[in-house]
Amino acid sequence: MIREFSAGGVVVRRFRGRPFLAAIRVKNGTVLALPKGQIDEGESAAEAAAREVREETGVEGTLVEKLGDVRYWYQREGQRVLKVVSFFLFRYRSGSVRNHDHEVDSAEWVPLEDAPRLLTYRGEREMAAAALSRRAASR
Repeated sequence: MIREFSAGGVVVRRFRGRPFLAAIRVKNGTVLALPKGQIDEGESAAEAAAREVREETGVEGTLVEKLGDVRYWYQREGQRVLKVVSFFLFRYRSGSVRNHDHEVDSAEWVPLEDAPRLLTYRGEREMAAAALSRRAASR
């Protein structure tokens, strides 16, 4: 069995009093996802999450806390791979979703309350729900 570790982020920003999260579109815009990617050598999971957020969405955030891990299996070259993605909650600091990198089709702000329904992947919908519940608890 092969194990892979990645990290991602949920960056929350308020517009007109409502919380929004930064999401990305990939696979020709058909998939709405959270920014995430491989953890580089010498990088902590939180540092990797912050870097991936910056690269894929064009925005910078201040780390708030770890939200949780998403685990799933996939096949690569006939071998089973266990992928673990650690997600972190960030408070928006600066930047624009127009400044995303070439790895993604686009980046956009999604209402946090709608994200648990709109995100494509179940584990990422769960992370958005966790961010929503933490935001509600901190009001």
